[in-house]
Amino acid sequence: DITQLRVGQKLELECQTDKNHGAVWIHQDKSGTLHFIVFINSMSRATFGGNQKTSPRFEASKDNSIYRLAVKSFTPQDEGSYFCVMNFNQMLHFSPGQRAFLPATTTVAPSTPGPTSKRGTTEDPNLKTPDPESRMKDNLNFFCHIFIWIPLAGACLLLLIALVITIVLCQHTRRRRCRCKR
Repeated sequence: DITQLRVGQKLELECQTDKNHGAVWIHQDKSGTLHFIVFINSMSRATFGGNQKTSPRFEASKDNSIYRLAVKSFTPQDEGSYFCVMNFNQMLHFSPGQRAFLPATTTVAPSTPGPTSKRGTTEDPNLKTPDPESRMKDNLNFFCHIFIWIPLAGACLLLLIALVITIVLCQHTRRRRCRCKR
């Protein structure tokens, strides 16, 4: 985790691999939402969001087997986790998230607390804050299901059509004329 950042500071991240297939950098913000930043291909060409060749906020590069991402001027909206994603053998491989946060600001509590009232509020002990990692896993599972079940359903439909056509053609009997000698 990177926590000694300051607003306006440059943040540099690295992702090292033994493959040369290109890499994608993704940012997961504090609410758990994923944001595409850049794709760096195997020839070191970067393509940012919106199919742009440059970005006002980010820099990206590749040096041998190291894919680099730099946040030019870190702001509170840049806080979160950064992932390097690579595609090997039709599988997405995510790096461990590199967490980047500004130092927590502490406030001094008043020395004499005022009266508090809990009237009109109820607390649900089963209510939990959604975990960003499980949310991301659910999103990935959803996409995996789409890529698996839609082609499978299409293949089943084609097999069903072929079966119906075969049955119809086999049941269609041809009337043959008997060429018997009488």
